[in-house]
Amino acid sequence: MKESAFAVTGPLPVYLVGPTGSGKSDLALQLARLTGGEIVNADAFQLYHGLPVLTASPSPADCAAVPHHLYGVLSPEETCHAGRYLELARPVLADIAARGVLPIVVGGSGLYIKALTHGLSEAPASQPGLRARLDQLSQGELSRILIHLDPAATATIAGGNRRYIQRAVEISLLAGRPASSLRESWTADPPGLRGLFLIRSRQQLHERIHRRTEAMLQQGAIDEVTAVRKWSATSEKAIGAREIQQLTRGEIDQAACIAAIDLATRRYAKRQMTWFRREHWLLPVTEETGALEIASFARLL
Repeated sequence: MKESAFAVTGPLPVYLVGPTGSGKSDLALQLARLTGGEIVNADAFQLYHGLPVLTASPSPADCAAVPHHLYGVLSPEETCHAGRYLELARPVLADIAARGVLPIVVGGSGLYIKALTHGLSEAPASQPGLRARLDQLSQGELSRILIHLDPAATATIAGGNRRYIQRAVEISLLAGRPASSLRESWTADPPGLRGLFLIRSRQQLHERIHRRTEAMLQQGAIDEVTAVRKWSATSEKAIGAREIQQLTRGEIDQAACIAAIDLATRRYAKRQMTWFRREHWLLPVTEETGALEIASFARLL
């Protein structure tokens, strides 16, 4: 079993995860007020400054009410990955815990959360040449290759997600053994993990996503996207960035832009739900349960 990626004297972090639009930031704020904790970001896109509306980052008032960390700390020109995130997060978490304060790690980036709780994956890094060759293959061709290289991985990839299929093929080829065999050593849960998985009904989540999408365009996301001079390979994946650029170039109208962002966000939320359901150490909670009851049940008080 791997040791946890976070080990320090002081309160162990509590992880609050869930799909985009589920209300994680609001619940984290309530929990922080109840426990005296401090909030640490684990959302890949909220790391970037200049995009608070696009990425639904906490408001200045929320940040003034409770200490928030790792929001808006990178330029949109900078790339980020799980290893870079660990470099940013570990000293922040260590400092909070060393002061006897509860770190509340909040976000929907499953890979970043996993890096903090289980360490970095042993999967080999991508090679641009191989990735470019795989990019030229159809999803059907990639699936047939994966069945040959790693039938176990084929059975676990939800919805035939092309990106996951291609990455499994890439890992299997680079490692010289099935990707699923590498993943097995990354699934054993270290002791002491405390995590909350905020869930909502599908209809409720979709309604919240739609309202947020409409508000995003009304509250300044278009200006934010227009102001970015150069996007990195990471920041450009922020949902809404590509669609708003299409809007500003006149390729689509606002209604089509809203519909496209709405659809992309719902698909992303579905992938997040699939990821977090596999993490059995997470305790499912609903906002209706109430922050006080959640905090008591999770032994945060």
